[in-house]
Amino acid sequence: MEIERKYLVSHLPENLDLFEHLEIEQAYLCTSPTLRVRRMGDDYILTVKEHLVTSSSAIHNREEEFALTADKFQMLLAKCDSGRVSKTRYRIPLRRQTGDGSYLDLVAELDIFHGRHEGLVIVEVEFPNTEMANQFVPPHWFGEDVSSNPIYRNSYLASMP
Repeated sequence: MEIERKYLVSHLPENLDLFEHLEIEQAYLCTSPTLRVRRMGDDYILTVKEHLVTSSSAIHNREEEFALTADKFQMLLAKCDSGRVSKTRYRIPLRRQTGDGSYLDLVAELDIFHGRHEGLVIVEVEFPNTEMANQFVPPHWFGEDVSSNPIYRNSYLASMP
């Protein structure tokens, strides 16, 4: 199960190029359930994702991923009716102090979109459980929480004219 929160970005963090990053291209075969093909660097992945409705403000998805060859990726990509999403993803470590003084390591996945979505910047954080997602205090560079807004889902962005 994937539990995440999604935010717009008020300003980019300092020294962004020092963080691990890679180029992503993805498209959708269908959106209910979500069937996505994705190229992440040199990896090719087919993802089946089902959005689960909960009372939490976090996004809950049941997700399964399957490795693809480059040829199979290209074959499936050609079958995608919707547009594509292209972005650079930066993986930025976050350290958050918990109530007992210990630290929990999280990763912010900062997506800078290209092409027809140029200028859009979104950051997602994945959590091990709903309680942690609900208690999360975002860093100062995070903007508005758009977790519950479907127009910021990549599947929606891919379908935009």
